[in-house]
Amino acid sequence: MSYTLIRHLRRATLLSHQIRLETTMTNLTQEDFLIRPPFAQWTKVISEAEKIVGYPTSFMNLRWLLSDEFANVAMHLRKVVGSNHPIIQTAKTVLYNEHNNLQPWGLVILLLSKAIRPSQSTSFFHTNTTTEQQRTLAELTEMIRTGHYVHRGLLNIPIEERCPNTETALFANKIALLIGDYLLVTANGMLARLKNADLSYLISTALRDVSEGEFYGDRDEQNMPLPGKPNMIGKDEFPICSDTLPLATKDVSGSPIKEWTLRTMYNGGSLFGRGCQGAFLLGGLGLTEQEKAYQFGCHLCLAWQSASELQKFTSDNKELYSIASAPVLFALNENPELYKVIDSCRDNIADIDLVFLKEEVLKTHALERTRLLHLENARRAEGFVDMFGDNESVHTIKRLIKTM
Repeated sequence: MSYTLIRHLRRATLLSHQIRLETTMTNLTQEDFLIRPPFAQWTKVISEAEKIVGYPTSFMNLRWLLSDEFANVAMHLRKVVGSNHPIIQTAKTVLYNEHNNLQPWGLVILLLSKAIRPSQSTSFFHTNTTTEQQRTLAELTEMIRTGHYVHRGLLNIPIEERCPNTETALFANKIALLIGDYLLVTANGMLARLKNADLSYLISTALRDVSEGEFYGDRDEQNMPLPGKPNMIGKDEFPICSDTLPLATKDVSGSPIKEWTLRTMYNGGSLFGRGCQGAFLLGGLGLTEQEKAYQFGCHLCLAWQSASELQKFTSDNKELYSIASAPVLFALNENPELYKVIDSCRDNIADIDLVFLKEEVLKTHALERTRLLHLENARRAEGFVDMFGDNESVHTIKRLIKTM
């Protein structure tokens, strides 16, 4: 075989590997980081909620989309349009002015802020100031979430496999880093301008949790999470508390509810909970009420995540799913032999036959247990929001919960 032919075959192999990496990351990255619950009535309920808060939450992105700094980065982003890099899919998901652009987290934080009775604030001036601060909190919470989401869409291309055909992917990695960094820095700047040390401390603990989540558990070569080996130790329940200590990781891996809850808390549950807690902090409420707000935010996020993962297995569409999702973890716990499928492809989960694995999951009671997990978290979220009074904002939040 001639040298020229060998060279072309190697380049074709590397290009195929690059496309495979990009396809894998584009399809699987989002499974671990919930953008929004995929429910049919979602758009209608969101629109009604926005009328209550008097603020179209689709505007939350405009603060950074229209900035000169982001415009400069966007010019470079155009150079990778047409590639299959995850940053392109991320941009479509985040920036398109469609149902995917809705900002449920920020909206819920604004609804919680609206639910606080004016009599609980000391003055009319304080009420107006707090409302503006709570709106900023809602925006920066969404911005942190989006920034982290962008950062997760990076391709890991080993040095020995880099060539001219991978230059576009490497350039796109740099753009993803710039966009993610810009969002996180901007969010931290907004937080600093609020000049509230207690709120800064709360959001900092959420940032710590988000960061630590990237190092929890085993990962494949693309940093995609691998489920823990089935190993039930003690009661399968993960405690949620608003203290600012790091999330407990002891005896969690391999225990389905514990592991799934910890992963979801790392992937956004903690951040959303702190955002809800921060809204009550800015509203002048005490620690007891703040604890309820935190618990509400965490359980609502857990309910949304479990509903989203459940849909992947019940939908007629051939949707890809995370192998660290609740149905898979429950199935592995019920049938530990399935872990051999995971273990045989631990270097690259793209090699897993997801169709076969899904069929095996459906043979177990995993979906029923995931439904119960969803119902339990939705019930707890509704129970906490009931404590926030009887008003239009609370009723709307309960409608958001019941759309799941």
